[in-house]
Amino acid sequence: MSGSAGAYYVPHGSHWPILGSIGLFTTMIGFALMLNDANGAGWVMIAGLCTLIYMMFGWFGEVIGESERRIYNDQVDTSFRLCMMWFIFSEIMFFAAFFAALFYCRQLSVPWLAETPLLWPDFGGGWPTAGPAGLDHIGPDQHEVRAGEFATIGPWGIPLLNTALLLISSVTMTIAHHALRAGHRMQLIVWLAITVLLGAIFLYYQAQEYSEAYGHLGLTLGTGVYGATFFMLTGFHGFHVTVGAIILFFIWLRCIRGHFDEKHHFAFEAGAWYWHFVDTVWVGLFIFVYVL
Repeated sequence: MSGSAGAYYVPHGSHWPILGSIGLFTTMIGFALMLNDANGAGWVMIAGLCTLIYMMFGWFGEVIGESERRIYNDQVDTSFRLCMMWFIFSEIMFFAAFFAALFYCRQLSVPWLAETPLLWPDFGGGWPTAGPAGLDHIGPDQHEVRAGEFATIGPWGIPLLNTALLLISSVTMTIAHHALRAGHRMQLIVWLAITVLLGAIFLYYQAQEYSEAYGHLGLTLGTGVYGATFFMLTGFHGFHVTVGAIILFFIWLRCIRGHFDEKHHFAFEAGAWYWHFVDTVWVGLFIFVYVL
């Protein structure tokens, strides 16, 4: 169906979904083989990833072309917005589960284990802790021998800097959005570029933080319950920042090419919503992971 008034656009038959399924299946098979040290597993995984990347470029390219030809009407635009809202809601639930795991371990599980000497009589509890796994064994002198000492990352160094970077990026994202709605193309391009740059700087400092944690602090993914929750929350958030920065980078390229106008710019808004969501999650991470 066409995009005429009152008509809901129904896309034509496409080979992209099945190609994406093949790419995803191949990637997962390659990953499973890699976990089992199979020969050629890496090449299988790379082939799957390349297929996925090809699919995304092709499929998104078609959608962009349809959008620029104004095939989508207001009803389709509403459907897109609802889909993005539900997607962000699912991401909220994703992080809610991780925060719940942190709160459960910190407020319930660890104190309970410390109060239950029948299980681990030498476990003192407290936070941060590697949990009972942090107690390797009791030495000949009846003193506990720890499986690995570690230090935590203080909140007032890189974490505070990264918080400032993301909060500023939310402001520059909003300025770019207002510039788009006002028809100021150059301001849009400049402020959106600054937003992407701030995201990249955030990722750089997070990589520095991880290097310090693994190389000097003894804090790794295997450092018991604290290491697991720390890297689970910050790592998945870093992945979301990476995805958000990539999205905004391609939106920036589209802005340079003259895409979007004052009324038709859903893709830009979807990227902006996602970026503000990522920034909000980081504020929670900074408070509950680093400060408290």
